Amino acid sequence: MSLGDDNDGFGGSGQTRTRLPEGGTGDVYGGARRPPARNSRSLITVVGVVVLLIAAIAFANRGNGDDTETTGSTPNKAAGSNAPTEATGVRPVTGKNGQIPTGFARDEQGAQSAAANYSVALVSADIVKPDRRRAIVQQLFVQDKVEELKSALDKAYSREFLSKLGLDERGNAAAGLTYVSRTAPVGTKVTQFSDSAATVEVWCTGVFGTAGASSTNPVTNDWFTMTLSLRWADNDWKVDSFAQKEGPAPVTADLLASDADAIAKAVEQYGGFTYAR
Repeated sequence: MSLGDDNDGFGGSGQTRTRLPEGGTGDVYGGARRPPARNSRSLITVVGVVVLLIAAIAFANRGNGDDTETTGSTPNKAAGSNAPTEATGVRPVTGKNGQIPTGFARDEQGAQSAAANYSVALVSADIVKPDRRRAIVQQLFVQDKVEELKSALDKAYSREFLSKLGLDERGNAAAGLTYVSRTAPVGTKVTQFSDSAATVEVWCTGVFGTAGASSTNPVTNDWFTMTLSLRWADNDWKVDSFAQKEGPAPVTADLLASDADAIAKAVEQYGGFTYAR
């Protein structure tokens, strides 16, 4: 759910398929005579060579994992962070405050993990509820921006805006309706980084709307990018400001939409995740 037009700020893919070789279950030798069977010693030699090759390949591949130091001018650069589509395998977070993770590492990976999890919180169903919204802002933002952001978000989620979503002034849906706002980060990208500040873009998809037979705001899918400016404060990454814009969005799949009850039950039955780089 967008909070406004492109680049609004506060305080500042398809599937991959593998085609198997043609030929089915027929004779792999195409009818040609099979070579004679090797004796036991030859077989053991071949197996030994194969095992050594596998071990060598596995050892070489470790160069792309957690155990290898990366080089570069960026301080505290996380292992594997030069490969944007790879997960590093490093534990993303050490704690949790309510439903939001805390205690991110003071490096690029930690900043990306923080931005991904904070994006989920900032576009959640809780953000429309005044009490939960203030708690989220208090937890996520640097202290000198808390009051400013509380005021800005209270104005953004005005009674008029909430009524368009089918919600009352406390962010609650009418009887028989369920408000849905669930975000899933697709990927993250660091555009600026130092040991005290970072700017991270989070590409997201999500489902937003009000589920119910009488809803005038049905649940739909959305794609958007959030840009979060982070600052290292109170021994964790905190949000200094953020902005949101539409896309990049893929071609919409031709899928049969589920009914309102199925969507409402899915939100209740399927839990969220802690997101990591």
